[in-house]
Amino acid sequence: MDFASIMSAEISKAMQAASKNDPTTTEPTYVKRSEIEAQRVANYRAEQAAHESAQLEKANKKRKFEEEEDERKRVREEKRRRLGEESRKLRKEEEEAEVRKQRKRLGLPELPSEVEDGEKGEEERPLHTEEDVPDAELTLKLRELGEPTKLFGESHNARLKRWRRLTGKDVYGTPKATLSKGPIPTTLGLLPEAEMKVPAALPTTPEGRQYLFRQLASYFTMVLSEWQTALAKRDESVKNSYQGKAAYNAMVQARENMRPLFKKMEKGELEDGILEPVVEIVKAAQERRYVDANDGYLRLSIGKAAWPIGVTMVGIHERSAREKLHESDKNAAHIMSDELTRKYLQSIKRCLSYAQTRWPPDDHMQLMG
Repeated sequence: MDFASIMSAEISKAMQAASKNDPTTTEPTYVKRSEIEAQRVANYRAEQAAHESAQLEKANKKRKFEEEEDERKRVREEKRRRLGEESRKLRKEEEEAEVRKQRKRLGLPELPSEVEDGEKGEEERPLHTEEDVPDAELTLKLRELGEPTKLFGESHNARLKRWRRLTGKDVYGTPKATLSKGPIPTTLGLLPEAEMKVPAALPTTPEGRQYLFRQLASYFTMVLSEWQTALAKRDESVKNSYQGKAAYNAMVQARENMRPLFKKMEKGELEDGILEPVVEIVKAAQERRYVDANDGYLRLSIGKAAWPIGVTMVGIHERSAREKLHESDKNAAHIMSDELTRKYLQSIKRCLSYAQTRWPPDDHMQLMG
């Protein structure tokens, strides 16, 4: 090989190496941090968009499933209601047919057909024209009573019904028993304080028992009213304290628990086993003998009857005085009868505790502990 070919080969190698090292012809060997961050942000946004679309699709599926389930439930309820109405109607028709057969067999006249308006509600029943009140006059009457002249969505019949209820008449104008104003509204006519003195023995006539119930209701209403007024006259700091709130809650609980007792006295269903001790308690409290009233409460609640504790029979041999376990209801523990009885008996005790502070006795020995 001559010198010229060697030199041309070397020159070509040098030119190739120079072209490789030229920055204009080679790719960059580094990447900017801003480009990496932009790529990361783009990838994050793409992932978030995909996640949101997946969540939205899932929520749409769930809402669609719930709507379909609600629709199926509504259809089932409607079908059940329709079947129930049909079965009631069919059963009623069968009973009416059976009654007609029996009356026909016995030679009795046919029953009169029911009035179509009888199945309508009180709102839809037309009021008697002679008992109707014009709107202008009805508005004035409601304003005199301090009531709203018209409630939202209230019709004329509903307004008239509300006015009759407030004035002591029903929707058809017939008088009904009015409720007394007080902590416990009752249909028993409350008496003044001078007529609240209860007798020592239970009356035997129905009129006497009804008057006794009015006396008892009047006394307990007076005690609860005085108790409520005394709590309302306290300072705001005392009312908002823990002891003040506890005292108010005790009064509210006693008032609510005595409602069943008032209901029984309204219906005349209070049994003598409870009525007689209650009369004894109230009589002692009216005479400010609170220790005697407390003794009467203990006899009423706990009783004097022997409690069946332990063995009552061993083989064929009875325990002594076993017959006293089931004597009469007079000495029974009424506080264990049921929950309602326990609650209003406990409320009577709370009324006694307040009464001795409101009307203290002359003899300090008559104060309960």
